[in-house]
Amino acid sequence: MRRSGEALPPTPVPSHTVSGHPPERGDRSDWATLRRLFPYLWQYKWRVAAALAFMVGAKVANVGVPVLLKNLVDTMTPKPGAPDLAQALLIVPLGLLLAYGLLRFSTSLFGELRELIFAKATEGTARRIALEVFQHLHSLSLRFHLERQTGGMTRDIERGTRGVHSLISMSLYSIVPTIIELVLVLTILGVKFDSLFVWITAAALVLYIGFTVTVTEWRTQFRKTMNELDSVAQSRAVDSLLNYETVKYFNNEDFEAKRYDASLDRYRKAAIKSQRTLSMLNTGQQALIAVSLVLMLWRATSGVVEGRMTLGDLVMVNAFMIQLYIPLNFLGVIYREIKQSLTDLDKMFVLMEKDREVRDAPGAQPLAGTDATVRFEDVSFAYEPARPILKHVSFEIPAGKTVAVVGPSGSGKSTLARLLYRFYDVQQGRITIGGEDIREVQQSSVRRAIGIVPQDTVLFNDTVEYNIAYGRPGATRDEVENAARAARIHDFISATPRGYDTTVGERGLKLSGGEKQRVAIARTLLKNPPIVIFDEATSALDSANERAIQSELKSAAQDKTTLVIAHRLSTVVDAHEILVLESGVIVERGTHAELLARQGRYAQMWALQKSEAAPLL
Repeated sequence: MRRSGEALPPTPVPSHTVSGHPPERGDRSDWATLRRLFPYLWQYKWRVAAALAFMVGAKVANVGVPVLLKNLVDTMTPKPGAPDLAQALLIVPLGLLLAYGLLRFSTSLFGELRELIFAKATEGTARRIALEVFQHLHSLSLRFHLERQTGGMTRDIERGTRGVHSLISMSLYSIVPTIIELVLVLTILGVKFDSLFVWITAAALVLYIGFTVTVTEWRTQFRKTMNELDSVAQSRAVDSLLNYETVKYFNNEDFEAKRYDASLDRYRKAAIKSQRTLSMLNTGQQALIAVSLVLMLWRATSGVVEGRMTLGDLVMVNAFMIQLYIPLNFLGVIYREIKQSLTDLDKMFVLMEKDREVRDAPGAQPLAGTDATVRFEDVSFAYEPARPILKHVSFEIPAGKTVAVVGPSGSGKSTLARLLYRFYDVQQGRITIGGEDIREVQQSSVRRAIGIVPQDTVLFNDTVEYNIAYGRPGATRDEVENAARAARIHDFISATPRGYDTTVGERGLKLSGGEKQRVAIARTLLKNPPIVIFDEATSALDSANERAIQSELKSAAQDKTTLVIAHRLSTVVDAHEILVLESGVIVERGTHAELLARQGRYAQMWALQKSEAAPLL
């Protein structure tokens, strides 16, 4: 039988990965992985107990079938002095025939009841583990999500969830029932016949299991290679499709296809090698089964010839062997799948146990104050120790005021927003909101207090209404429309054929840059936080769109504590204070007029940008 089985922070490739996705295995043994899984199943302990009871019932009924066959055959076998065969047929007890049918039906009935009872436990366990992994991934720091590869990680989660189903079903529906049936069969053979039947069966099983486990353990390396190459291919495919426009810009469709095909070809070679070893495993298993069946039948037929056994006994022994070896015939596949399921499940547990770089302090309370004043106090930070980004940065954004930070690319401007959001924790100094250190309060309460319009607005592949309402899930259509009106995008949305039900495409690619920014503004207005961050919010727009959106940005910042991170100085002239950041250090601060009068670094940047913009006017 054939079976198959930005300036972004630096993102170094972790030493423990091969393809950029999380590590393949932890340091746990298979038993440790099972112990990790056990608490999830324990909440369904009564269903497990009921399923085991039905499973035992199914196996008792299954073992009873050959016993009934023996009695039927013995009853129908003519004996000296008994009536002829035709007469014998008339006196066969109907009870045996009815019992045979009942046992056959009971085997199926108990099996279906077992699956019905246990389905809730299996599905509930898989759901709970998958949900915990999903929630944990959202709790991990930005650094983790910049390093991971989406395709490979999602494939690991998919395989891990499937592994829960496989592990439970293979264990409960295959391994445990086979052990129960084996014990029952050996007991009957040992009690009813001589011990040689037991020894032949036991020896064959030991050899069969030993051969299967040894070869399967050896084959596991090829299966792991297949899975790893599968994740690599998936990551490349997803990465290429997410960057569809870039592929088109450089006419690199053939290049991407060749890269993907190279990954698929490596996977194909690994799969062929795995199949060769599988064929070797299958052949060895069948040889052992054939030899053991011949020996058992030889012993049984010898017993019939010598008068120690009846024809019914021969039929019963043969039926026992067939029933026993049918599930054992799949032992290689079962063992391999269990091992693979444990590997896949452990991958998911590795993700679940990935340490949170940013975590709430023990007993942390929500941000309590109503004061929205933000302070950076002697803040220093580095993504890597050898490369400091911010150096002793101190400034204050009074409640309801606007502070702008300008400077060249790589000066650390966007890092200020990431630290305020607690995507990372500062390594020196502190950041406070209303006097409370944000490291000592709940992260969720800090993020509830802050809204952001980012440089690159990424939207969900859903409707316009969904993307605006994401600022406050549960908002009514009227509230969404009011936010859209305030962001001056309502008229555009209403003019489309499907209005607010218009889908925006992957990452919002169906909308222009200005339209996406207005959706982001509407989303932030709907959230209505006391603190707002504009992180290069107009840098991706042309001058006309930038001027058009300025009024919406001012509306969003009205009476709110606002941090504006900008490269274009024209967007910050109305700020209450402007900070000039260079190489992680504040080199100047003041209002627009004060900084121009100072004739320093800000004035140079202003003059340069004015001269660059002059030909466009």
